[in-house]
Amino acid sequence: MNRPLLLLAICQGLFLTNNVVFIAINGLVGLSLAPLGWMATLPVMGYVVGGALSTGLVARTQARYGRQASFQIGLVVALLSALLCAWAAWRHDFWLLVVATVVAGYYSANGQLYRFAAAELAAPAYREKAVSLVLAGGLIGAIIGPNLAKYTRNLLTTPFAGAYLALAAVAVLAMGLMAFVRFPAVPAAQKSSAGGRPLREIVRQPLFFVAAVGAALGYGVMNLLMAATPLAMQVCGFPFDDAALVLQWHVIGMFAPGFFTGHLIKRFGTLTIMGVGVLLNALCIAIALTGVDLHQFLVALFLLGVGWNFLFTGSTTLALQAYRPEEKDRAQAAINFSVFAVMALTSFASGALVTTQGWQLLNLGSLLPVALTGAALLWLALRRQAVARG
Repeated sequence: MNRPLLLLAICQGLFLTNNVVFIAINGLVGLSLAPLGWMATLPVMGYVVGGALSTGLVARTQARYGRQASFQIGLVVALLSALLCAWAAWRHDFWLLVVATVVAGYYSANGQLYRFAAAELAAPAYREKAVSLVLAGGLIGAIIGPNLAKYTRNLLTTPFAGAYLALAAVAVLAMGLMAFVRFPAVPAAQKSSAGGRPLREIVRQPLFFVAAVGAALGYGVMNLLMAATPLAMQVCGFPFDDAALVLQWHVIGMFAPGFFTGHLIKRFGTLTIMGVGVLLNALCIAIALTGVDLHQFLVALFLLGVGWNFLFTGSTTLALQAYRPEEKDRAQAAINFSVFAVMALTSFASGALVTTQGWQLLNLGSLLPVALTGAALLWLALRRQAVARG
């Protein structure tokens, strides 16, 4: 853990603080302002749609200006969008809130690249551990995020406006830390976006395809259930503090394994650890279907977080093997676009399903992407065995 890697891990934690607070409050603010109940998670979806729309622009910015400048631009957007969210909450303007979260998606598209940048700050033999350790920085978000939402939601007369202002302060702090991160210089031969293979050739590789599927569907299932949890718990009569506690343990499950996931991947293999992630997702759903007591929400969401960590860290490690250095910007943008596209769908579906069909049916529906992820991993494993046999 060198100094740049440590600073990047802290920036990852502050990025996740933003994400956790958005997940904790956007659906509830949306529910209080939306013209119709099924629109409640549109602000959550807006954040994801904004990320999807920004992936191409972020890739070009990264290629032209480098890691640090692009990341700082993302943090400036985080600051301005948080202020705009606070203004929308104060004005009770639902559609302005949606627009603000779409703008904030640019920051999300930048933050999703922190894990890839981590691999550049370590020797090749330690890339898995570097990715895993930077993702572990999300523990900062697990601790700060729910508490920040809880203690600042009534800071001003308008509910949750204070929480958005707090996120603006978090963005300023992250800008200060990012200024001290020094990323390796990119060789001139690798700066051209025209270098390397065409994107269509990269994405047709089985390795890249399964990495994208694992990242997208793993994130999609996590987002589907996590975004719906505050709404489901409110329907079940739980206070906001209980929902914040559940989300806190969920995010701890997402990032605490980062201290050892890299070691597990090196010892047991990427596909094995991703397979364990799929099984943990299935176990999460099984527990969620047993009832709606506080401990069932808490245990299910914690397991969902650990499953996501195994899948997402594994997918990132798998993807690193599928592209060359000069192809990294467009390859990483393609993976992140697939993640954001699935998250946009699940963000909308979570609000619509939990408010119209209920928590149980939402969990049953999430079994399909879990099964598809498992099938993709099995297909790649069998393909590798066939190639090994010659």
